[in-house]
Amino acid sequence: MWGGSFEIRAAEDEDGECNNDGAASTALEEEVKQSWLLRPDIERERTRKKKKKKFIINGMMVRTLAVLAAVVIIILIVVVTCRRRRHHPIPGPDNYTLALPLSLMFFDAQRSGRLQRNIYNNVSWRGNSCLQDGQKTFINNLVGGYYDAGDAIKLSFPTSFAMTMLSWSALEYSTKYEANGELDHVKDIIKWGTDYLLKTFNSSADSINMIASQVGGGDPSSKDTDPHDLNCWMRPEDIDNNDPRPVYKCYNCPALAAEMAAALAAASIVFKDNQDYSIKLVHGAKILFQFATKRQGGDYAGKPDAPSVYYNSTGFWDEFVWAGAWLYCATGDSSYLQLVTTPALAKHADAFWGGPHHSVLSWNSKYVGAQLLLTRMRLFLRYGYPYEEMLRTFQNQVEETVCSYLPNFLSFKRTNGGLIQLNHARPQPLQYIVNAVFFTTLYMDYLEASEIPGCFCGPQFYTRTAFRSFAKTQMDYILGKNPQNMSYIVGFGTRFPQHVLHRGASIPRNNIKYNCQGGRKWRDSAKPNPNVIIGAMVGGPDQNDGFLDSRSNYNYTEPTIAGNAGLVAALVALSGEKTAQIDRNTLFYAIPPPLTPQPPQPAT
Repeated sequence: MWGGSFEIRAAEDEDGECNNDGAASTALEEEVKQSWLLRPDIERERTRKKKKKKFIINGMMVRTLAVLAAVVIIILIVVVTCRRRRHHPIPGPDNYTLALPLSLMFFDAQRSGRLQRNIYNNVSWRGNSCLQDGQKTFINNLVGGYYDAGDAIKLSFPTSFAMTMLSWSALEYSTKYEANGELDHVKDIIKWGTDYLLKTFNSSADSINMIASQVGGGDPSSKDTDPHDLNCWMRPEDIDNNDPRPVYKCYNCPALAAEMAAALAAASIVFKDNQDYSIKLVHGAKILFQFATKRQGGDYAGKPDAPSVYYNSTGFWDEFVWAGAWLYCATGDSSYLQLVTTPALAKHADAFWGGPHHSVLSWNSKYVGAQLLLTRMRLFLRYGYPYEEMLRTFQNQVEETVCSYLPNFLSFKRTNGGLIQLNHARPQPLQYIVNAVFFTTLYMDYLEASEIPGCFCGPQFYTRTAFRSFAKTQMDYILGKNPQNMSYIVGFGTRFPQHVLHRGASIPRNNIKYNCQGGRKWRDSAKPNPNVIIGAMVGGPDQNDGFLDSRSNYNYTEPTIAGNAGLVAALVALSGEKTAQIDRNTLFYAIPPPLTPQPPQPAT
């Protein structure tokens, strides 16, 4: 701005020497020039600092506003989310989960003997009954056990099947039972039954020649009016305890003995942590199996049991394989597995691959049940030679069975309401259907645990979802989604049978003791039962979806322990979908790691 160079130099004389006379004025001039030259920079610096301070203040304000905005947004999100949750509540338990504890309560109402009041034995209208059973008429007292249906008869065959089914469900779905608070309950029910079964033969001996097959009941065709006979209508509590009831013994009943062996063997795994009791159950199962086969094992001819008034088994080989498979699981003794997978069973092929009971699991027919249990071994234990051939055959039969249940196949008819007719339009269909629901759901859980997406039905592949849909549809029908809009489980839903054929439920509990004929007025009454037998699954509708709510017709309204055991198993299998997987290991706890022998080498 001044022109010329900014270099400040002292004046020199012509000789080149400095002139010191102007030194003071030169210094002053230099100071003034320096102050003028630096003034613009000083001003710029001051301006920059002011702008910086303003920028910092503005930045702080921006950041503060951003934080406040974020807080407001978060609050809005929380409020909106809470409002949405009010409109979309978390789903509650499914119907299968809700019905499960009710179905177990039926067994509490069926107990015989001296009832110890606790959280399970709390049916207010029940009391001690039949405290003299077996006294002076059998080698053991036969107090305890379960009444079979709406009467006061105790039958070893359906009791054994019921305990086996309950044990199987407890071993597969213990996590689900526990999540619902029912694991101890179902174990208590099983033990009440197996305690009784251990009394029906000499369970401490090394061999037996007799079993108690029935207590009370008589022959309904005789029209007797003895207080112990089925023709009487009276509460079990009113049966005279001073008059022991008749005990029916069998000396040649291989099917019954094998069914009992299966029940005790399965229960021994349930109670494996109670070592003494588990050992006692295993010992009983072994001697019952020996009695069933006359110690001949697989060489036994396998004739049906002698005819009886109730629960006649139509064959033996299903119980033979059923019991042998359970004994192998309970003991790990490979001789049982060899018995039930030997190719010699091919001579009894008609027992497994045909007949009127094919594909129907029931107290009388365990073919598909035994095949499913052995299929479990193939999927999870992966046995090879020499078991693979028969195990693969059994799995093929299992898959043919579940395929036959699908609507696309014509193996079984359906009612207009969609109920499958597994008993081919005969009465009391529900006991067969709940077993099929359990069977199908369990096999799908096996496939899921094995990461297998489904199976082939002929040339068509069906996913697991298709089979689960069948199971749910059938159970939903039973729970009330049917043309009658009625639940066939007493106490579930708003509409269910009111006139259940059940002596104890139909007669009021008061101080009046009705004799054999005196209780008939309650049987013939048009009024609903004074006592609600919660959880009882009745016989069910007819082939036209019709239902007669009357005590006079047992085909419609009578419940049974065999039927309710299948119901319990089906409900726990369906309950809490995706909440828990099956227990792969407990059922096989006694089986050692397999040492599969190699197939024989071909001759050179």
